[in-house]
Amino acid sequence: MINKTITVFLVDDHTIVRQGLAKLLEGEPYLKIVGEAQNGLEAVKKVESLKPDVVIMDISMPLLNGIEATRQIKKISPQTKVIILSMHCHDRYISELFSYGASGYLLKDSTGSDIIQGISAAVRGDTCLSPSISRRVIEDYVSLKKKSSHEDDYSKLTNREREVFQMLAEGHSTKEISEILYISPSTVKTHRANIMDKLQFQNISQLIQFAIHIGIVDMQYF
Repeated sequence: MINKTITVFLVDDHTIVRQGLAKLLEGEPYLKIVGEAQNGLEAVKKVESLKPDVVIMDISMPLLNGIEATRQIKKISPQTKVIILSMHCHDRYISELFSYGASGYLLKDSTGSDIIQGISAAVRGDTCLSPSISRRVIEDYVSLKKKSSHEDDYSKLTNREREVFQMLAEGHSTKEISEILYISPSTVKTHRANIMDKLQFQNISQLIQFAIHIGIVDMQYF
């Protein structure tokens, strides 16, 4: 039985999805939508000030994907529960997200009831999973140690390097990245050089192919 208002923040790059979720959740008397964001970068900034009880997060978004946004949100607002709502069921998504502290993983074919129940479960401290993803599978993914050499190298990138990595993969110029992240162009170039060195890439084409392979960017952005 819910006896307090649960504040919810919605993150998805599709306006119609956010509107649909807001309409669904606002039908519950104990749920209150306190904000929205259309990408992970915007979400991190807003969540830092709003400190919502629950964030419902998409994965494939421009500027900063849901995986990195989840990691940063759990660092700046540990009490906030993050529930992933995605069309993807990808090995790397699951292992990364739960290791960063995500409270649930629901697929977009879930019912409205599944999402509402998932929010309640997350607030109670439980894990909410899409009916098509079993707890045993999640635990197997989290404990999975076998990675490709590049994926292992990717885990060594700093938060800022991961942000620059995604923006480079999306085709943003040095000037654009410096303006988005409020850092100098020379700093962007330094991060780029460090990224290429750590991942052992010779050119941006390899970086883009790798970003698509591990799900950091979606083909829809090309």
